Amino acid sequence: MFAPAVRPIWLAIALFCALAAGLSIGLTEIFNLHPCHLCIFQRLLFMVLAVLALSGVLFGAALPGTIMGALVVATAGTGLGFAGYQSWLERQPTDLGFSCVGPEQGPIEQLVEWLGEQSPTLFMATGMCDETGPQLLGLSFANAALVGHLMVVLLGVWALWRSRQPF
Repeated sequence: MFAPAVRPIWLAIALFCALAAGLSIGLTEIFNLHPCHLCIFQRLLFMVLAVLALSGVLFGAALPGTIMGALVVATAGTGLGFAGYQSWLERQPTDLGFSCVGPEQGPIEQLVEWLGEQSPTLFMATGMCDETGPQLLGLSFANAALVGHLMVVLLGVWALWRSRQPF
């Protein structure tokens, strides 16, 4: 028999990710911020994570819950990588020419552009990835996303581990 006590962990992850996405949208509107393609992509990942984690709430320790949990960890790991890359870009001197903008748009930029056409309020990218922007407690939004994705990875791994523990 396996422990069904993982549902609260998945619920916490879902609420945290929904809050992160909501704050991203709300702060952009309130402070008239200009998010970049990586910011918008991370916002999208937090939205996807909220939905996946809710699936973990529905299925708990059952096999579909375990599959959704593994998808949560993989998706948050992806977000961790992108947030880390953006945090690195922000720290580079501007005169060295590091930028997220290339001569041609990659798949992420194309996805964000398409989403921006569908729902500009949620997904319109108007900024540059190498601009730090406002900071809260010494953290840029990319740094905060890095911490957020790391927390989701750790909580997701913990939930998966707990789902396999006997009562």
